[in-house]
Amino acid sequence: MTSGFIFPYFFNYPPYFTLQPVKETRDKQIALWCSLILGYCQHTKTYVLDVQAESRLFANDSINRKLSTDARVAILDDLVAQGRAEWLDKSKAQCLVFWKRVDEWAAVLMDFVRTYGLSDSVMTLDELVGGDDVRGTELFGLHQEVLTRVLRLLETQGKVRTFKGSTVEEHGVKFL
Repeated sequence: MTSGFIFPYFFNYPPYFTLQPVKETRDKQIALWCSLILGYCQHTKTYVLDVQAESRLFANDSINRKLSTDARVAILDDLVAQGRAEWLDKSKAQCLVFWKRVDEWAAVLMDFVRTYGLSDSVMTLDELVGGDDVRGTELFGLHQEVLTRVLRLLETQGKVRTFKGSTVEEHGVKFL
């Protein structure tokens, strides 16, 4: 789903699909790709990128170019170093992208709790990302891995308490 997403100017420039050998040029190239990845993932609500998969994000058919797997890994490594992504496996095949940082997602969640008067209430994790209460908010469709990191952060801050139910569907959170 790229509907409505506008790719930046460099996406039509063939050299940007090959990692550049000159460090200064390469750094600028990687920064542009990082910005594109974050914007694209936010627009399409994509949380996990598969490095091997064919993706409109990494290929421009109109100029017959696509980013190599090595280049994808190098760019995603940069996002990981910035704290904007995390590898989900040691082989670097899948990457969890934080188009909002974990602390930014935590602020979104706590704003939701305040706005809807949910302090001192309990919700299941499924309700937090797919329930009627979150429909139409940024939380709707939030990836479970991102939610887990957000709740861990909020728990260390003393703002929530998480608990496990007898099934995964019963895992929940109490807002303090």
